[in-house]
Amino acid sequence: MPEYISYQQFGQRFFDLAVTEERVLAGVNTMAGRPIDVGPIGVGPGRIAKVTAKGSIGEARSTPVAGDEIGYRVTLPVSLEFDVHLQVDTHRFRAELEVPLTLVARAAEPLQIVVDVVPPLPNQVRIQMRAEGLRASMLNRVVGVEDELRRFVAKYVSREVQKESIVKARTIDVAAAIDGAYASVKPRGDGASEVTADLDEAFAAELEERGELFEDL
Repeated sequence: MPEYISYQQFGQRFFDLAVTEERVLAGVNTMAGRPIDVGPIGVGPGRIAKVTAKGSIGEARSTPVAGDEIGYRVTLPVSLEFDVHLQVDTHRFRAELEVPLTLVARAAEPLQIVVDVVPPLPNQVRIQMRAEGLRASMLNRVVGVEDELRRFVAKYVSREVQKESIVKARTIDVAAAIDGAYASVKPRGDGASEVTADLDEAFAAELEERGELFEDL
């Protein structure tokens, strides 16, 4: 006999099984490798300096969040190479950014699990920059390139996680999965005739074995 549990216990165990760290990362990592192409955007006093940048999103990493809900803190790495164009010359930089995301599994109508994403604020984006040459390093402090990159990357990631492909990757349609599982095991095609044939055969065998019951009729 199976050991019965409450609906509440079943639901919690189902969530624990369905929303694993590996599945959450797989959903987020659909963004991995996506190119980033920035600019030109104006920075600094009067927006005279123009920034152009190219880069990509890397593989995410995560840590579980303690609490009643199933959640993870995810760090999304972004690598950029960019140039600051002035009126007379150009300065080159490299930047490594870490974009924090909070992901929480939630139950949704009609019967879905949706991994909700809390997008980052610009001041939550960590950045490490390397400038090529002393003048470029001083220029970074003057025009505030770091703040512009934080704003851009935070906005970019917030927009990306709302795209249809990403939303689909972080949505588990439980009802559709159940329907699909049922469709794979229910009789199809001539299944009904096979069942009928088996029943006829079994009935005939039973009559033959117990034929003495009908001798006096």
